[in-house]
Amino acid sequence: MRAAVALGSNLGDRLANLQKARDQIRSLDGASLPLAQSAVYETSPVDCEAGAENFYNAVIEIGFEKEAEAFLAELQEIERALGRKRDLPALDSSPTIRAGERSQSSREPGVEAAGEAPADRRKRNLSRTIDLDLLYFGSERRDGVRLQLPHPRMTERKFVMQPLCDIAPDLRLPGQSKNVGELLAQLRGPDKIKRVAEAW
Repeated sequence: MRAAVALGSNLGDRLANLQKARDQIRSLDGASLPLAQSAVYETSPVDCEAGAENFYNAVIEIGFEKEAEAFLAELQEIERALGRKRDLPALDSSPTIRAGERSQSSREPGVEAAGEAPADRRKRNLSRTIDLDLLYFGSERRDGVRLQLPHPRMTERKFVMQPLCDIAPDLRLPGQSKNVGELLAQLRGPDKIKRVAEAW
């Protein structure tokens, strides 16, 4: 199954953090190449604490031969290994319908590949060494507490849609009538996004 992951970092060596996360995803048991990756973009922090550094963001697409829930768990483990801390509810095992991931309150973009137990939006948007969001997993849909597919807020975020458009501009996400390029074109707002690295 082809799956896309949004990567973000605004603490430490941001580019190195993205590279480490990408390489660990690529080496997962069940991962299959080819791996497609976008350019890296620098973006302003959204709803973060005062003084937060800009983010580096990118999107990768890779094959994964296990279940979406297993991929989500692997992404969360990579986050933990790279210094991300979060409090998470138990994984919802009941069948569902949508994507990304969600906590009883809701959570962060694209994925928080790992879901967030969003008690409070400001908490979800604290600075982090790495943020991995599962954007889609083939045409599958989920609507669980911890996993929603496709990610419910990805189409509202230029820092997700711009890099995704690099690798899949003609992709039509489950439940969408427009493709990725068209969804990106209709995004408005002051979001500043700067392309900083082609090859990484």
